[in-house]
Amino acid sequence: MDNRRKKLLFRSWHRGTKEMDIILGDFAEKNLAALSDIELDAYETLLDVPDPDIFNWVIGKDQAPANEPYSSIVSKIIANKVYQK
Repeated sequence: MDNRRKKLLFRSWHRGTKEMDIILGDFAEKNLAALSDIELDAYETLLDVPDPDIFNWVIGKDQAPANEPYSSIVSKIIANKVYQK
């Protein structure tokens, strides 16, 4: 794994809330290696979004902004379903 992906993996597991650590950390472990450079850019941008916003998008309470570069990554995270039984 290259340095950029290692840093993104670390940031994914160290968000500040346990729920987002699990959701983003699991997603990153399973998917970072396969993401393109454009998708990595989008994921990196997503990691700058506050945890409560991402959490609400993932659980379906709110819709992620469709015009943001990370909207397709949010869809992939939702499809990952680590947070569901």
